[in-house]
Amino acid sequence: MGNAAALDLITIGRCSVDLYGEQVGGRLEDMGSFAKYIGGCPANIAVGSARLGLKAGFLSRVGDEHMGRFVREILVDEGVDTSRLKTDPDRLTALVILGIRDQDTFPLIFYRENCADMAICEEDIDPHYIASAKAVVVTGTHFTTPGVEAASRKAARLAREAGRKVVFDVDYRPVLWGLTGHGLGEERFVENADVSKHLQTILPLCDLIVGTEEELHIAGGTTDTLAAIRKVRELSEATIVCKRGPMGCVVFPGVIPDSLEDGIKGPGFPVEVYNVLGAGDAFMSGFLRGWLRDEPLETCCKYANACGAFAVSRHGCAPAVPSWTELTCYLANGSDHHALREDPDLNRIHWSTTRRRHYNKLCIFAFDHRSQFEELAKDCGTDIARVGAFKTLALDAARKVAAGREGFGVLIDDRLGRDALHAAADGDLWVGRPIELPGSRPLTFEEGPDLGGALAEWPLTNCVKCLVFYHPDDPEDLRLAQEKEVVRLFDACRRTGHELLLEIIASRHGPIDEGTLARAITRFYDLGVAPDWWKLEPLTEDAAWRAVCDTIEARDPHCRGILLLGLERPLEDLNAAFVLAARHALVKGFAVGRSIFAEPARAWLKGEIDDAEATDQMARRFTELISGWEQAAAVKAA
Repeated sequence: MGNAAALDLITIGRCSVDLYGEQVGGRLEDMGSFAKYIGGCPANIAVGSARLGLKAGFLSRVGDEHMGRFVREILVDEGVDTSRLKTDPDRLTALVILGIRDQDTFPLIFYRENCADMAICEEDIDPHYIASAKAVVVTGTHFTTPGVEAASRKAARLAREAGRKVVFDVDYRPVLWGLTGHGLGEERFVENADVSKHLQTILPLCDLIVGTEEELHIAGGTTDTLAAIRKVRELSEATIVCKRGPMGCVVFPGVIPDSLEDGIKGPGFPVEVYNVLGAGDAFMSGFLRGWLRDEPLETCCKYANACGAFAVSRHGCAPAVPSWTELTCYLANGSDHHALREDPDLNRIHWSTTRRRHYNKLCIFAFDHRSQFEELAKDCGTDIARVGAFKTLALDAARKVAAGREGFGVLIDDRLGRDALHAAADGDLWVGRPIELPGSRPLTFEEGPDLGGALAEWPLTNCVKCLVFYHPDDPEDLRLAQEKEVVRLFDACRRTGHELLLEIIASRHGPIDEGTLARAITRFYDLGVAPDWWKLEPLTEDAAWRAVCDTIEARDPHCRGILLLGLERPLEDLNAAFVLAARHALVKGFAVGRSIFAEPARAWLKGEIDDAEATDQMARRFTELISGWEQAAAVKAA
């Protein structure tokens, strides 16, 4: 498909922040809370295509504000090229407010008055960038006004001149053509001869045209589907794809036959329809995954319909699109669940293969300690309120060492370290936050019994850290009580979209052999708990590490990894532990606290050193640990 290209596709145009009502089965007026997602047909297609392994770029504009930065950050995290996503200083990022009333009713309101993406102009279309992709995707909304129409036409023309393909998603939204009132944003079809005539001038530029039956009706100027497709064929030699919802799709690469059933068909997947919004964008992502890799059209249809099935089964648009790993697993194995969103195996793959950011190394300065600081303040005869100021110094030390580099983080609590926790929200560090009541056994949560309600107030960038003093040979009543709480926490984390770091300390409550931690980890996997991170005490035998890593790799191959805890060991002992642990690729680093802060904290609380000296001492100790880890990891790599 053309000469070598750096990108597979570039999508152009509409992007927004979707605010999805979290209550299902009611009016939009009655929604009490909203989930925030990236939205807009071209943005969704860019995200979906990237998840499916294509190299996608996105050309548009966002506002110079928080929502614009959110859109950009999501695209970057999803692997989409944003080099041509401009920040518009004069306009706001578009918003869409939407909800799920029932399986047929999805109220939505577009907030797009003079929004940033509608300011795209011809000057934004760089010929070299357009030529860098196999295909350019343009959509119907960006032909509604002269400025964005000129930009889209220029992109299509340049693509053809460069020997690239032009893909047109009809993406018909009558409200965005001014054909309905603002309150009818969900209306999918309004017949209009002027719109049909306008769209028909685009069709000759295209190599692939994709639309629902209603969208092909507006493109063809008739509500007779076959006649509409024939009209499109009169105007274009493009491959035409007609989406038919639960009936799948039908493709016409050449002459239009006498019946829709005589086209190239891709069967649908019988799943529960939970939310149709965004299904078409997921469909297009799947179709392009095959089409841009020169797969047979039947395969393109299979990918497209399966992606659409995932989308109608989940909350949100772009977030619902499967990863390539998830899609291939589903196509190979199917699902026993009519409602795919209830399939735990697919959900686990979806979660773990669409997480933001990836870490080959993670070195964490942990100062989330509460009971230890309370005891220290008492021993030093100082006000516990001073601990908060010290934790801010600890954050400064972590930032000093990280210097903006990836792979560094902090563990901070909200009770004694609130100021530091809030100051850490800028995104330059990985941030973990404890939820357990310190020292509790059986496990109790500091946040109280309503875990979902508590976590709903936490930023999504806060990884939930839970320490459980757990031994697989604990008395049965104690073991079951602790397991029940961990399961409850894991469920709450998945429901709220937070990552979970599960820390296990077994050595304080029973003998440890080479299989102890592996047995504990196996038990939690058997209970359906698959934390994003494990935090484990250093092991003294390589066989124990092999047992742990083999267990995790077998039960959750997408686990982010293992971090070592310190237990206030001397730095030289930790460096020795690193040598053994770093032999195993699943061990990604450490989360150490008292070995770094204990001595500086005591001296600072007693007034023996000032802020600068405390910060420098912690930074030196953190740096020494990082150096020890990197040296151990280098030996492994060699």
